[in-house]
Amino acid sequence: MLANKTIVLIISGGIAAYKSLDLIRRLRERRARVRAIMTRGAQQFITPLAVGALTADKVYTELFDREAEQDVGHIRLARACDLVLVAPATADLMAKMAHGIADDLATAVLLATDKPVLLAPAMNPKMWENPATRRNTEALRGDGKKFAGPKSGEMAERGESGVGRMAEPLEIADAATDLLLHRRPPTPDTAKPLAGRRIVITSGPTHEPIDPVRYIANRSSGKQGHAIAAAAAAAGARVTLVSGPVAQPDPAGVKVIHVETAKEMLQAVKNALPADVAIMAAAVADWGVASEGDQKIKKDGSGHPPALDLVENPDILATIGHNDTLRPMLLIGFAAETQNLIENARSKLARKRADWIVANDVSHEFGVMGGDRNTVRIVDAGTVEDWPSLNKVDVAKRLVDKIATFFSGTAVDMPEAEEQ
Repeated sequence: MLANKTIVLIISGGIAAYKSLDLIRRLRERRARVRAIMTRGAQQFITPLAVGALTADKVYTELFDREAEQDVGHIRLARACDLVLVAPATADLMAKMAHGIADDLATAVLLATDKPVLLAPAMNPKMWENPATRRNTEALRGDGKKFAGPKSGEMAERGESGVGRMAEPLEIADAATDLLLHRRPPTPDTAKPLAGRRIVITSGPTHEPIDPVRYIANRSSGKQGHAIAAAAAAAGARVTLVSGPVAQPDPAGVKVIHVETAKEMLQAVKNALPADVAIMAAAVADWGVASEGDQKIKKDGSGHPPALDLVENPDILATIGHNDTLRPMLLIGFAAETQNLIENARSKLARKRADWIVANDVSHEFGVMGGDRNTVRIVDAGTVEDWPSLNKVDVAKRLVDKIATFFSGTAVDMPEAEEQ
């Protein structure tokens, strides 16, 4: 869709510079030509070799480059394009832009260009909130510069979070496309189809302790549940994610409650209800031991394993499904099966009083549990909807779209603001 469009991408010196590599790929997927300029700071994080390999073009780094400046190269770069995109845009670079400073190739191009400029800011939240940065941002907006982000989320610095995270490459590519094709950004109604809705999601496995060093668990990675939480938040929902032990980062804009066991997950879900939607994507362990050992269980040399007295864990989906006080308007369960997929999903739907079951075959023929892709079928009381094999992010977006369609035309009971 961006064929015959040339984008000058300016990469400045922040840790988010690594995302610019994916951004280049996203832009080139849309058939745009990308010409990259890297500041000296950017080259501390990624290399011109990597950037050039993705742009399939020369990477420009120096203002005083005799070969490049034979024909006033910085002016040619500034004018022979359709858009100048700065990602990441650091506080330093934005300050220089706001004050008309041109002391390197990137700032000289920005001062000389007569093309639209799109900025994707990336910096520590305190830097973004600083009055100087706020003044510079308003000055740049007043000059007609456009912005994509920043977003809220975890920072590279341990323990730091807030607004300042660079928008994701796909979001930036979408903003660039809208700007180049003179498209208006989506209206709030279409951009946030789940605005005002409360959604509770479970994700990952549970760990049921045997003794202080061992536990019962499964192969669930939490990738699918976390992706659904992120997609629901992006659609405007107020999301509470109850997560078992996973290696996935907490999704931005989502209230996350971390638990270990099935009993803890059930209690956290109950505490998060009522809601409009509950999506039980966690792979909760079916059994736990009746009594956790106080000390590590040792081998006794007999060659026989110790006997474990197993008890059935609470069924979270069934508990919510059969509780008319807690049950949301839309209750969605997951079924990971290795055989008889549809039969088992239909049985689960009926027994647990769910509205939909997202059924996925985790036999070796279709993919191991914990992988990056899912081939799912949506089972309800009367139909089975087959979806193609998709990565888990796309499964999440498609499920959220289906939920938004379910609620379209239904009034939202707007809740009072609560502390996230």
